Amino acid sequence: MAFNSELARLLEHPAIWRGTRVARAEVLPSGFGALDERLPGGGWPRSGLIEILVSRFGVGELTLLLPLLATLTCSPLARSCVWVAPPFEPFAPALDAHGVALDRILVVRVLTAHKRLRRGRLDAILWAFEQSLGSGACDIVMAWAKRPRPKEIRRLQLAAERGRTLGVLFRPVQAARESSHATLRMAIQPAAYGVQVTLLKSKGGVRGSVELDLLAAGS
Repeated sequence: MAFNSELARLLEHPAIWRGTRVARAEVLPSGFGALDERLPGGGWPRSGLIEILVSRFGVGELTLLLPLLATLTCSPLARSCVWVAPPFEPFAPALDAHGVALDRILVVRVLTAHKRLRRGRLDAILWAFEQSLGSGACDIVMAWAKRPRPKEIRRLQLAAERGRTLGVLFRPVQAARESSHATLRMAIQPAAYGVQVTLLKSKGGVRGSVELDLLAAGS
């Protein structure tokens, strides 16, 4: 009996995946009821690395996360919310209108380099991403990067676990053909009234697609 009790506790560790069953882990509501019904545990994971794959940056991937950003930045014990190399300048009035606490936002900019130095720019983005994830000073870190290597994604996942931070890596949808150490992967594309979200990798969630109205967060 004592052995069974110890085993049960071990299997509750959030890093252990048991097929369609997954150990309980802390989650936060996405703000979209239809998405929560598909996400493992009913919301975004509180820590770990997730990937959001897009046909092009700016199709609605950030709007999808605004309810989460508002929840995290307005928490009484809120840590920093870091943006690493966003492709567009964050628009403070829009973030404020969605309830995001601006004083918790930190933006890390990486200067565009010559074509020959693109790998160096990517290395700088991934370095800043990894350091922020593992620092223990952030609730969420988001980064936009096109071609990280599998071993680099593995390091990012470990850093997110170490810092108890949610890492969000935005990548082109073509990356869906590649394997990844991220705990959750989804692809999003524009839809009639918002975006279509397709879960590609989901430990304990429901794979498949769901269309979300980005103007109806909270429903």
